[in-house]
Amino acid sequence: MGQPFIGSEAVASGDLAKSALRTQYRKLLRDVYVGRNVELTPEVRARAAWLWSRRRGIVAGLTASAVHGAKWVEPSAPLEILHTNRNPLAGIKVRNDRIEDDEIIWLDGMPVTTPARTALDMGCWYQTDDAVARIDALISATDLKPADVEALAQRYPGRRGTRMAGIALDLADGGSQSPKETWLRLLLIRAGFPRPKTQIPVCNDFGEPFAYLDMGWEDLKVSAEYDGEHHWTDRRQQAWDIRRQEKVEGRGWINIRVVAGERPADIIQRVAAARARRGSS
Repeated sequence: MGQPFIGSEAVASGDLAKSALRTQYRKLLRDVYVGRNVELTPEVRARAAWLWSRRRGIVAGLTASAVHGAKWVEPSAPLEILHTNRNPLAGIKVRNDRIEDDEIIWLDGMPVTTPARTALDMGCWYQTDDAVARIDALISATDLKPADVEALAQRYPGRRGTRMAGIALDLADGGSQSPKETWLRLLLIRAGFPRPKTQIPVCNDFGEPFAYLDMGWEDLKVSAEYDGEHHWTDRRQQAWDIRRQEKVEGRGWINIRVVAGERPADIIQRVAAARARRGSS
């Protein structure tokens, strides 16, 4: 079977022998199985959690975000679901927040929180920096607008975490391409720099973009980019990065490259020095 199913139902209907569950299928959760060779995509994992709830729950939070196409959701992350069960299994995080019908979307027969409700939940449930990174990824994957989430939050004025959600939404930016880019952007904002623009196009003499900078300030032509490990371990990537850097600098940009392990204070100092060279603090 390509989709998760409730084992006891399959046995009761005569579709499967009880012994086949142990030998031919993989157990995902209590009484929830899937074919041994089925890839555990976000949709498969979400459906397993929903079936575990006996189809009473609603896929929510980070799990809903992954179903909506958001990246950077770890396969090992707990499955999140809105449900009344107070005795969840390990690997399932049950929430019992109130929800309205128009905050639910049905995807392939499974109830999932809408992108706006998903963002609100993550803003309320997670620490600010994590929430910002998660909301960044959700905005990037959908047509979600922070204003939609802010309007939804007004339905729940007394909800715990609403103030934190507002802070996260204000800091969110769908131009972030990874959690590390979000981290760098938040570092610069909290250092007192003007909020940087994300995904800035750099054009050639014909007005055609040849690069998009992670973040920066177009008026000063100062940018900052976070280089993941592959930038340093992949030789072809290294060669491309060198050529790209030369072309970006040739268009008048100071492009600061940040790598893992750099001290935040050093990053801030480098950015401040670049901005100062362009006549701004």
